[in-house]
Amino acid sequence: MKFPRPRSLNGLILVGFAIVALPLLVAVVWGVVNLDRVAEQSEELVSTGIEAADYNRRINEQLNSMERVSRQFQVLKNPDSVQIMRQDLRAFANLITDIAPIVDEADATMLAASLVEEAREIVTTLGKPDATDAELAAAIALFSPLRHRVERLTNVLTAHVDGKLSALQETARNAQRVSAWQVAALVPGTIVLIAIFAVVVARPIRQIDRAIGQLGESGFSRPIEIKGPTDLERLGRQLEWLRLRLLELAQEKNKFLRHMSHELKTPLANIREGTELLLDGSVGELDAPQREVTDILRMNGLKLQQLIENLLSFSAWQTKSEVLTMSEFALRAQVISVAKAQRLALKAANIQLKLDVDDIIVIADQDKIRTVIDNLLSNAVKFTPRGGLITIRATRLVKSFVLEFGDTGPGIPAEESPRIFEAFFQGRREQGGQVGGTGIGLSVVLECIQAHEGLVELIDSDEFPGAHFRIHIPQKQDADKPKLAVNG
Repeated sequence: MKFPRPRSLNGLILVGFAIVALPLLVAVVWGVVNLDRVAEQSEELVSTGIEAADYNRRINEQLNSMERVSRQFQVLKNPDSVQIMRQDLRAFANLITDIAPIVDEADATMLAASLVEEAREIVTTLGKPDATDAELAAAIALFSPLRHRVERLTNVLTAHVDGKLSALQETARNAQRVSAWQVAALVPGTIVLIAIFAVVVARPIRQIDRAIGQLGESGFSRPIEIKGPTDLERLGRQLEWLRLRLLELAQEKNKFLRHMSHELKTPLANIREGTELLLDGSVGELDAPQREVTDILRMNGLKLQQLIENLLSFSAWQTKSEVLTMSEFALRAQVISVAKAQRLALKAANIQLKLDVDDIIVIADQDKIRTVIDNLLSNAVKFTPRGGLITIRATRLVKSFVLEFGDTGPGIPAEESPRIFEAFFQGRREQGGQVGGTGIGLSVVLECIQAHEGLVELIDSDEFPGAHFRIHIPQKQDADKPKLAVNG
């Protein structure tokens, strides 16, 4: 069963906030209502307590007044005292009547009524014209038990107020406990709701982030599909359209590179063939100056051939059409072979080449490793000044072999180093040699090394004043393989 939900991101966020805030709002309203009720009960209790205390004071004052007048009447036999006692009795009875609501709540109605009756009997006895002194004394003596009964009423009312106070305190404690349970339940519940909505919103955003990262890495083969709110799905469809467009452009670019490279190879082959015929003396012997010029033509022909092969290799790697042909070969012999092929360029620039390559056997694609060595050496020759030094170093580690290239050129500026392995990127440094580069040599190196699951990096070290490249190629067999001796 699918629950209905907002299709837009804004609607989903608003609903999420509403659902998260609703329990909190209910808890706040409940707390306010309970606080208001407790406050109202507190006001009523304070008013009842003050009112009961005031009535108790006034009742005792009236009782004291009646007793005082009664004792004066016993001595003086003044008729006015009887009238005053009757007035005090009416006031006493009125106070008992006024306090009746509180007395009823305290369940002391009978006790209060008995007080009025006893006071009335005392006043009636004292007001008899023929009352004897003994009767007067007996009537006045009744004020003592009456006072005790008034104290009893006072204690009953005080206990009633204390009971209401205890009930109010218990109500407040209950409200506090309920609030604590609500908070204890709302906090994890709110966190769960926030997590759910964060996942609902974050999942398509993560999908978009991965899709953009995929496009940034030129990964156009995987379709982009975004599931979530409609506006994010619409953005996903736009990214899919962009992916298809970029894929189309990449295919057109690779197609152009392949066609152009093949078109260039045919006339270049004719040029190289003619150069070789001249060097072989097939059309007549050449003198020293003519042979030197022909060597230059041959060297630059080889350079052009390398550039064209780089274009073809780059195009093939982009379309993932090439696979590795793994074999065992002597790395030092491969390095020496590449160095001999570029001896004319090294000689023309008066550059020394230092080989510090161990006699080791490696397992890799020999053609790809040769391409790597040739491109890195050609790159070093371009940027190394006349009379400079290029160092090639190779060693075997436990699970890989390391190949390093260092030169005495100007080096690579820090702001350009993150982009040197990008295709067609050429820095601002002026290149040497008669044939300029295409900017894909290092890109082809990176593709070849990555195909071997290896690593190529630009090292910032003080060992070489110029560029320093280090390559790691993993080896799946033990490092204790027998070495091949190669004469250099």
